[in-house]
Amino acid sequence: MTETAASRATGAPTTDTPSATAPPATAPSVSVEAPLWRALVGYRLLTTAYATGVFLYHHDTYGRPLVGAVYLTVLVCWTLATLRHVSSAERCTPCFLGCDFALGVGGILLTPVADTAGSVNPSLPTIWVAGPVLALAIKHGWRWAAGASLVVGAANVVEEGGLTRDTVHNVLLVTVASIGIGYVVEVARASEHTLAEALKVEAATRERERLARDIHDNVLQVLAMVQRRGTEIGGGAAEIGRLAGEQEVALRSLVSSGPTASAPAGDAGGGGPAYGSGTGTGGEVTRDLAELLAARAGTAVTFAGPGGPVALPEHTARMTDAAVAAALDNVRQHAGESAKAWILLEDEPDAVLVTVRDDGPGVAAGRLAAAEREGRMGVSLSIVGRLHEVGGTAEVVSIPGQGTEVELRVPK
Repeated sequence: MTETAASRATGAPTTDTPSATAPPATAPSVSVEAPLWRALVGYRLLTTAYATGVFLYHHDTYGRPLVGAVYLTVLVCWTLATLRHVSSAERCTPCFLGCDFALGVGGILLTPVADTAGSVNPSLPTIWVAGPVLALAIKHGWRWAAGASLVVGAANVVEEGGLTRDTVHNVLLVTVASIGIGYVVEVARASEHTLAEALKVEAATRERERLARDIHDNVLQVLAMVQRRGTEIGGGAAEIGRLAGEQEVALRSLVSSGPTASAPAGDAGGGGPAYGSGTGTGGEVTRDLAELLAARAGTAVTFAGPGGPVALPEHTARMTDAAVAAALDNVRQHAGESAKAWILLEDEPDAVLVTVRDDGPGVAAGRLAAAEREGRMGVSLSIVGRLHEVGGTAEVVSIPGQGTEVELRVPK
């Protein structure tokens, strides 16, 4: 943690400076297609065994059983040798698909040569021929699957010597199954693409808001101080102060122009940007929040908390502490250096509650929303945003003439 430029210049308590940016959001690494490819591998093995069993059972019925035996041998060897090709879309190349499909259709057309009497009803590859069609459906979508199904249907018609009830039934079954699977795959791919784009937008938005919050805690405060001091000194310093004021307005406009997430109900400002993740965000390393907040106490700030430590994940504790620092900074800026502030820490069974109260003049109704519209994001980014990121809420209650109270609730 480093001391900010604004803190060094004004003597304000320091806030956290991230040592690393939040990791970018990424799409799930496991594709929805992976289970389909695994299922296809199993389907090819089972149907190869089925086709071999049917041939062995009827081998004495074939007029030329040697033709069938040679074809089935080739089919078994091809299936076992190409299992790797149907394990993923990248390995399922167009060349493989063409050879695989040709082997299935060729087996159908070869059936009358092996079964000269036509006494065996299933073709030589039987239902194995649906495997290449399904592979096309998964790889290229339902349109290719529909075309391949029609080719298989035409081959069956040629093999049977005309349309039969069984032929129509089999062709319709393969067509409907392959088109359905191909359509589902296309929808899944579109959904994955949409999710990836949404995650990219979210990551960019979170990074923008993280930078905006850091700019508010550092650069904007320094520019405001330079403008104020330059005006007080006058002369050449007044011109420098005027330029600093113009840059502050331009920078606030730039910071507030980005998209922000909606704040939780009851919050005063916009929602949660991602901040630089601290060590142990998963709860492996904890930090005593009471110790952090006690360090904020001074002549104008009073701290009250439980007798024991209040352990939170280190990142959560530091973000809460930074939100408290931002609230105290607002007290000094808007209520004056002589204003008193109180920090109350409560360790509840399901949450940690931190209340920051001051005896300043309070905030007029609607002022916080107006400040956010003007680009003054102190509450929405530095307080509400930090609590929103760690899953908490922040609520600002102010009555003109009676001070302001900021309530931070962090779930355990």
